[in-house]
Amino acid sequence: MSELTQGTPAPALSIATDGDGNFDLAAHKGKKVVVYFYPKADTPGCTTEGLDFSALADEFAAADTVVIGISRDPAKKLEKFKAKHDLKVILGSDEDGIVTEAWGVWVLKKLYGREYMGIERATFLVDRSGVIQQVWHNVKVRDHAAAVLEAARAA
Repeated sequence: MSELTQGTPAPALSIATDGDGNFDLAAHKGKKVVVYFYPKADTPGCTTEGLDFSALADEFAAADTVVIGISRDPAKKLEKFKAKHDLKVILGSDEDGIVTEAWGVWVLKKLYGREYMGIERATFLVDRSGVIQQVWHNVKVRDHAAAVLEAARAA
């Protein structure tokens, strides 16, 4: 799949969520949607990112923007992660990898000379018509949620 860039239609996204729910991007047409991908629930960087997006949940809602975080963790683990940290965002479970592959965030990573496949920390802002408005690759967690909020307000 080619890299998703600004102006690209967002790929289909229908995914199981915490709380035995389901999130379907097509059902949110008419709203802006932030889709952020993170490597693993309940790890330090991923927890901070979830807390940062949660702290701004009311402001995202005021900007008519839905926020979903996606990892390959099972939905039950995401439910525990959400409850443990009182997260206010939707958490999606991509256990089979279909969504992370379609969105181009299942990538070769390197750590201490070891190569492995994993989720790139990336965020996509999808506009009201389902087109990608902005993309952030290789996200650094600090101040990221605030930057995404500003972009959502401007979109």
